[in-house]
Amino acid sequence: MSKLNIGIILGSTRQGRLSPQVGEWIKHIADQRGDANYEIVDIADYKLPLLGEADAAAQAAAWNEKLASLDGFVFIVQEYNHSITGALKNALDYAREAWNNKAAGIVSYGAVGGARAAEHLRGILGELSVADVRIHPALSLFTDFENGQVFKPADLHLTNVNGMLDQVVGWSGALKTLR
Repeated sequence: MSKLNIGIILGSTRQGRLSPQVGEWIKHIADQRGDANYEIVDIADYKLPLLGEADAAAQAAAWNEKLASLDGFVFIVQEYNHSITGALKNALDYAREAWNNKAAGIVSYGAVGGARAAEHLRGILGELSVADVRIHPALSLFTDFENGQVFKPADLHLTNVNGMLDQVVGWSGALKTLR
């Protein structure tokens, strides 16, 4: 059986964002496991305008094609005003079937570990028929980022990251039988 393809989705598009640092850390850990093909998927690369405000047929087609090629996801989610970013919500809304019957893990960060954003994302994923896994690495802006700029995660997160990846890979394989 071929390896599953898991996308690590960067959930922010703003200048100075921290999600690329977190995403690269997750990818480094994941690649050492050898249990799936992991890749960074940066929503900023797709230049999706606000849904319904411009003709975005080409961008939407490329976005949906990328999502359709993936068996599961790890979302890197930062908390903005107790929720997910507008850019991530917009990207979620640009696809429907491409999300269905896949698994997702959530790695969040913020003042309280991004927990409120992760909980909002769980509700949205449920509507998109994405099964989110239980283990949720939550990173603190106060202890895992130096000066709020440089990502320096505590070693204690490794157990949760690997546990989350175990669940994402397991569930992604099981859900592939439904697609």
